Amino acid sequence: MIGASISAAFLYGQEQEKRILQAELVELSMVKYGIFSVDEWEQQISEIIVKRLNEFKLEENKESELRDQIEDFLHQAIDKLEESFNDKNSGSIGGVFKRGVANLTDVFGVMREDIPLITESIIAFIKDPQNKELAREFLLEKLDEYSEATFSEIDYSVFNTILEKHGAVEKNEAREIISSKIETLEDRQTVFIFTVFGCALLVFLTVMFSGSFANFEFMILTIFCSVFLAVGLLLPMINIDARIASMEIMLMGETIRFTDQILYFKSKSILEVVWVMLQDGKPDVMAVGILVFSFSVLFPVSKLSTSLIYVYSEKLRSNSVIKFLVFKTAKWSMADVMVVAIFMAYIGFSGIISSQLQDLENITEYVELVTTNASSLQIGFYLFTTFALLSLLVSHKMQFSKR
Repeated sequence: MIGASISAAFLYGQEQEKRILQAELVELSMVKYGIFSVDEWEQQISEIIVKRLNEFKLEENKESELRDQIEDFLHQAIDKLEESFNDKNSGSIGGVFKRGVANLTDVFGVMREDIPLITESIIAFIKDPQNKELAREFLLEKLDEYSEATFSEIDYSVFNTILEKHGAVEKNEAREIISSKIETLEDRQTVFIFTVFGCALLVFLTVMFSGSFANFEFMILTIFCSVFLAVGLLLPMINIDARIASMEIMLMGETIRFTDQILYFKSKSILEVVWVMLQDGKPDVMAVGILVFSFSVLFPVSKLSTSLIYVYSEKLRSNSVIKFLVFKTAKWSMADVMVVAIFMAYIGFSGIISSQLQDLENITEYVELVTTNASSLQIGFYLFTTFALLSLLVSHKMQFSKR
């Protein structure tokens, strides 16, 4: 009992610390800071622009093709300029004089002769690294201007607080730091988890293969069961987790990638689920909350307290209420395990939400999208189930020992 109690206390403390870290990790991974964030898109597109400009280099065949296009453009521009000049300077003495001077000096012919030189100057301008830097600054400035004009109201106060708390500069760095801390906590929890369930197995085998117990021993067993009930009620029972595992889209030959984009996440213990249901305000939901509270809290606590009365008071052993609470309610505590299992299967996205996520993948023809349903049972479920099984066994033993 002492070993299980101490281990359960440490396990509870570490789990609370882990839940805080997990909540922070979930916050940083929410889809509003990723796929739905204009800032995130701007950052990735900016990186692609910079990379493409840095890699820009005219190949010989492309340079020759570009030179021909520039020369054609300049010829057409000079032709249009000459045509416009003649139109504007027709029908007047001054215009006739201007046209005469232009024809005499052959200004447009000289311009045509200089087209190859002008073309080479334009190509040299394009290839100049300094001008590439100016183009990069211009494009990034325009991208920033367009992103600011895009409707995107995201409150980054919590986001920035998490980054500051963990001494991180950007999101991915903070996620790595938090994930590392969670892994460290899980490694530390392993010892206490094995200790708790090892004690439970030892007690289970002792009760099964031993003879009758003294009153003091039944009291110890009752307290032992209450430890599992307490941590089973307080620790998380389920994690409901639906996320986009990865999304990739090609832009300018480069991949824009988003990973671990959380659409929905909740981690709840039995008491938290009950509290949420009771606060809902809808009669049907509140009724379910009352039933879960009855199965998971009222019946087990009543059974444990009346068990001590049954053991130490021979006068009350024949009381029908005491006998009902001690021997009949234990099996009803298992109903909560069934309720949670159904709750996990139904609300835990194994069916409906997984189907919706699959539909989301199918509608994105030009985007590679992978969704995942990461819902899972947590330590609280197994602790509460252990309590229910041990409680049944102890009640059975008590019933035949105290006849």
